[in-house]
Amino acid sequence: MADPDDGLTESQQQLKSAFVEEMGYWSPPFDDVLRMDQEFFAHYTELLARPHRSGHLEPKVREFMLIAVNAVTTQLYTEGTRTHIRNAFEHGATFEEIREVLERTSGLGIHSVTEGVPILIAAMEASTQSSEEFDGRRRRLRAEFEERRGYWNETWADVLRMDPDFFEQYLDLSAHPYEHGPLSQKVKELLSVAYDGSTTNIFRPGLQGHIENALETGATPEEIMEVLELASIAGFHTLTEGAPVLIEEARRYDALPESWPSSGE
Repeated sequence: MADPDDGLTESQQQLKSAFVEEMGYWSPPFDDVLRMDQEFFAHYTELLARPHRSGHLEPKVREFMLIAVNAVTTQLYTEGTRTHIRNAFEHGATFEEIREVLERTSGLGIHSVTEGVPILIAAMEASTQSSEEFDGRRRRLRAEFEERRGYWNETWADVLRMDPDFFEQYLDLSAHPYEHGPLSQKVKELLSVAYDGSTTNIFRPGLQGHIENALETGATPEEIMEVLELASIAGFHTLTEGAPVLIEEARRYDALPESWPSSGE
């Protein structure tokens, strides 16, 4: 329930209570956003609630998607990560399942290579330098990638061509949660959709590949749509991070609205 001593007005308390009843949790940064503009917060609640109300994903899996969206290296929103890890435990998740979510999400850094290497190869070709072609080892590594990861995307071809040692080491790392994690193949692919489709990333080659893979593993279009909707809501972090700064600086300049609680609580 909402805390009656948090400095909120009666109408704000009602919105907070409605949020908790609808979503089952409350995050401390929401207080400042609610104080700043309760009408905006009411609209946000309706938007956030939409994928939860649709119910295409089971609650535990929905929390896995939100952990990925908050913990991805392009976001690193600790408050949200903590909130959704707690929610996942509340919905029956195990330590090993959440560990796999984090391990899989941590692989996003490879996009520096998959996006950068084609540019490098194009520059080499323009300067009449050539890159390595696929020899027997590279063909073997490609086949191993397809077997262990379950797909192949041509974005990997240039990486394998340029540095098979790095490719092999990345394959061992990225395949580990595929081969040892407890999540189903469908959930694994939905997680990839979540972080490749996250607002601060949007990696189109990976997004396309993993949406196709998710459909092949039995995911429905409605489930995938729900994942994308959950990923889109990360834009609200602009407010949860910015509101405390605005309030602090407004207090410094004596610019807070007259109705604002004098204690800021």
